[in-house]
Amino acid sequence: MRTDTGQVFRLEDYRPSDYLIPETRLHFDLSPDRTTVVADLLVERRANVAAGTPLVLQGDGLILKRLAIDARPVESGACTHTPDRLTIDRPPAEPRFRLTIETEIAPAANLALMGLYRSGGVYCTQCEAEGFRRITYFLDRPDVLSVYTVRIEADRAEAPLLLSNGNPREAGALPGGRHFRVWHDPFPKPSYLFALVAGDLGCLKDRFVTASGRPVELGIYVEHGKEERAAYAMDALKRSMRWDEEVFGREYDLEVFNIVAVSDFNMGAMENKGLNIFNDKYVLADADTATDTDFANIEAIIAHEYFHNWTGNRITCRDWFQLCLKEGLTVFRDHEFSADQRSRAVKRIAEVRTLKAHQFPEDQGPLAHPVRPRRYREINNFYTATVYEKGSEVVRMIRTILGADLFRKGMDLYFERHDGDAATVEDFLKVFEDVSGKDLSQFALWYHQAGTPNLSVSASHDPAAGELVVEIEQSVPQTPSESRKRLMHIPLAFGLVGPDGRDMAYTGVEGATVEDGIIHLKRRRHVVRFSGIGERPALSLNRGFSAPVTLSAAQRAEDRYFLARHDSD
Repeated sequence: MRTDTGQVFRLEDYRPSDYLIPETRLHFDLSPDRTTVVADLLVERRANVAAGTPLVLQGDGLILKRLAIDARPVESGACTHTPDRLTIDRPPAEPRFRLTIETEIAPAANLALMGLYRSGGVYCTQCEAEGFRRITYFLDRPDVLSVYTVRIEADRAEAPLLLSNGNPREAGALPGGRHFRVWHDPFPKPSYLFALVAGDLGCLKDRFVTASGRPVELGIYVEHGKEERAAYAMDALKRSMRWDEEVFGREYDLEVFNIVAVSDFNMGAMENKGLNIFNDKYVLADADTATDTDFANIEAIIAHEYFHNWTGNRITCRDWFQLCLKEGLTVFRDHEFSADQRSRAVKRIAEVRTLKAHQFPEDQGPLAHPVRPRRYREINNFYTATVYEKGSEVVRMIRTILGADLFRKGMDLYFERHDGDAATVEDFLKVFEDVSGKDLSQFALWYHQAGTPNLSVSASHDPAAGELVVEIEQSVPQTPSESRKRLMHIPLAFGLVGPDGRDMAYTGVEGATVEDGIIHLKRRRHVVRFSGIGERPALSLNRGFSAPVTLSAAQRAEDRYFLARHDSD
């Protein structure tokens, strides 16, 4: 039993890697019990790093067989290694050199199902968050991006299918009934997005033509006999690709896009560049056995993993503290896709129910944490409802504050400015400040501060003066790691519903910034006065669930019944 509590990683301790790996060539000689991996790495020392600085690579349970620098064996005194770390104590003085590492792993014995493993006769990988280090020694961190070329060799009878990231290049036969295939991904990516699948699988094929006229070959690989049940997933994939072009201006960038769906994949779904891997429950469905919910989930998850191609892959995270940058944003994008494919109102109600059932209790419990945590011991523990679902709500609030047009301009600038980068939450917020001219520093607390804000609301109407006074007070409850809370910028969508059931107009407002049906709450207490209100309206608050808050509103029962019958929200 493990008794140590593990290293604590802190956001403030981040510093860039001393070395980069701009090019990675991997050679896999697959065998269930003894797979050989040769990694040929182009290593580059950063310009501001002193020559001779040791190069430290992460590993996890590896057997080192061979090590060379620029094709010359490394002397024993020039490096130190354990199964979990390889240190080149005396690297070359030149800023660039080639490092060749040969390791041996046993996929069939890999019961952790992280790294390269073999299950059900299929070789498969899972590298997010830190699984690649179980394949070879590497700078296994998301801010080290590399262009990968992968050669896979295997027994043809055991594994006629050999897949990896990117575009297929060479293929051919080898002696002894073996064969090989080479894949090349021209887009730099972090090691957590590496993928390999080898085995005997059936395939449903299709083709998609991008907005610019490029053909993309599509393949969904499933266990033999299940190909027809992947038809809905293929349709959802093609609709996702078209939607991302039309709504976000994002076109797919490779020659092929493959999905592999197997029954014993451990992570649900994974967005590896050009080679998504799914548990087949999120791919396979037919009208005889699947429910409406099954079809909706397949549609959403197929879209989510595809949308990561830009929000997660082309632009990735600088470090794992920025996990919400790819996950919260991509959840928002898949929510919007599903809303456009189905009923937007029904979809929004489902999202809010999920948030209240899973994220609100997390925010109110002993495990409360910000959307962007500041420290962790085990990053796999932070794939949470707060990072995903609340992270999505934060992106939605940015769109609410800026409006749809400025939000789209901000997203366009984000893609333009940070394509090929490992970005941060600050980078993301900066593009919206730049396109809108707004100061989002107070709004940024949604990323940094844990807890669900509460709004206490009361209203009074003076018919003689034609005035409605709405008093709103915000508070953020204490959480285990934060006792002193700062005031949030809360965009509260509202309406004043008149006796005829329609929204009432007002002639003036003071006490808060009110724009396009949004009250911007930035202080502890606001007294908002609406003039030109002759009759008492029913107050409709947090329309569209514009902010993930709890409401304590002194509201008459008859007003609630009235809103249930007449509110446009």
